[in-house]
Amino acid sequence: MSKRSIDASRLLGRISELGAVGRDSEGRLVRLAASDSEKLGRDRFVSWLAEAGLEVAVDQIGNIFGIWNGAGAGEKPIMIGSHIDTVINAGIYDGCYGVLAGLEVIQTLKSQGFEPSRPIVVAAFTNEEGVRYAPDMMGSLVYSGGLDVAAALETVGTDGTVLGDELARIGYSGPHAPGFMTPHTYVELHIEQGPVLEREGVAVGAVQDLQGISWQKVTIDGDANHAGTTPISMRRDAGYAAARVITFLRDRAKASSTPTVATVGCIAFEPNAINVIPSRATLTVDLRDPDEDRLREEEAALAAFLELLAADEKVGISVERLARFEPVKFDQGIVRLIEAAARDRGLACKRMTSGAGHDAQMIARIAPSAMIFVPSRGGISHNPKEFTAEADLVAGANILLDVVSGLATGELRK
Repeated sequence: MSKRSIDASRLLGRISELGAVGRDSEGRLVRLAASDSEKLGRDRFVSWLAEAGLEVAVDQIGNIFGIWNGAGAGEKPIMIGSHIDTVINAGIYDGCYGVLAGLEVIQTLKSQGFEPSRPIVVAAFTNEEGVRYAPDMMGSLVYSGGLDVAAALETVGTDGTVLGDELARIGYSGPHAPGFMTPHTYVELHIEQGPVLEREGVAVGAVQDLQGISWQKVTIDGDANHAGTTPISMRRDAGYAAARVITFLRDRAKASSTPTVATVGCIAFEPNAINVIPSRATLTVDLRDPDEDRLREEEAALAAFLELLAADEKVGISVERLARFEPVKFDQGIVRLIEAAARDRGLACKRMTSGAGHDAQMIARIAPSAMIFVPSRGGISHNPKEFTAEADLVAGANILLDVVSGLATGELRK
């Protein structure tokens, strides 16, 4: 494998520059999907694609593609990328690093006279974060055929806007049908967003699978009553029942020897008064596991517990499924290429599971896919404190460069 290297200063400069785009009046980075601030980020990215001499294509769900046909025009492309939309008060690396490193890989190969056997495409997928519009990973989900584009475009956001209208307003409602290019392979470079690589002193993660995700909303109905005059034994306390759900999930996950995790991320009481027993509690449950059978077991255990809880506390309980994604097994051939690239550069590499959802899990439905992780300091992400050292950013981009060039020449074999 040749020791090509990306232009570190160009990559790091663009990460910093894009990280300054979309700051609000408080200085927070907020580039929600299809917003005015995300338009600015999209415009900057497209300008860099044009500078690199790439063909720019936008599909109907707003996914942006920079296409280098090279000598392999007509073949299925190698696709690389991620997303540039953010959460509220975000860090500068999540998603953006993978997109900009993908662009840097293409520019490096072009500048060195590399002749790919098939096109290489960098993608920025729409609405990966899912903050303004649900579900998350929407652009890649639509692209892979998992969600009808018309239904996605009709999605109403948290602010009452309609996604299709907003994409048209900011100039990113493209002409291409999602899926107009079927990838030969897809590789996504990303910060880990977790503490494992840093804790173990490992430079590169070869991501072999991705956890299944089960999101549910649980609504518990009891009776509002006076906090001082109602005996504990006579209460139908929705708030207390909600607390029992939280402790059940935590205790079960903590006692397990499996990698199952469970989180209650949102909770609300009604009437939400200090001296009134809650008549209603609404909470979300996030269950994750890389094994589908275990994930189903956790869902079943929660359902059984809720049935017992309803009888025990004399409350009504209803459950709404918000999202459900099965675990993803990434292409083992590409995983081995990542390991070989790290080994060739003298970098420690670890096979690992992604605890977060990514566009790669959607594209894996239509093409062999895998991911490369680099360390996140303290495991912090979705936070301005999100940080990855420059040396790690450059190392990850060089691994991506090696994997892509190998896939594009057949130099590396599965």
